[in-house]
Amino acid sequence: MDSTQGKLTVFFEDPFWVGIFERIEHGKLSASKVIFGAEPKDYEVWEYVLKNYDQLRFSPSVDVVVKKETVNPKRMQREAAKQIASAGIGTKSQQVLQLQREENKLERKTISREQREAEKQRQFDLRQQKRKEKHRGR
Repeated sequence: MDSTQGKLTVFFEDPFWVGIFERIEHGKLSASKVIFGAEPKDYEVWEYVLKNYDQLRFSPSVDVVVKKETVNPKRMQREAAKQIASAGIGTKSQQVLQLQREENKLERKTISREQREAEKQRQFDLRQQKRKEKHRGR
């Protein structure tokens, strides 16, 4: 019994987002490449598949050995998390904005730490001055 398998991989290939459709029918692999442009949302990809899948021009078929692949769901989840962590989520501009937010956060932390330490020092100096005034008998 032959089955048909389909797979869509969406990735960023500078400067556009690209989708690769792979189709395995009767032990033969064919592929088609689609350029999305801006980063597509999940619903946009799904809509594209529903409307345009029958119009895709697939490459000539190549023989391929299809093996039954059982993937541990936990391993698959870990690999997906690794890919997201390494590449990051969003467009390059979103990644740059996130980096800028992190830098601003570090600056705010250092400034607030300095202000807190200055306030502690001021309070300490006031206490010391008060002690000296009490000691002098005033």
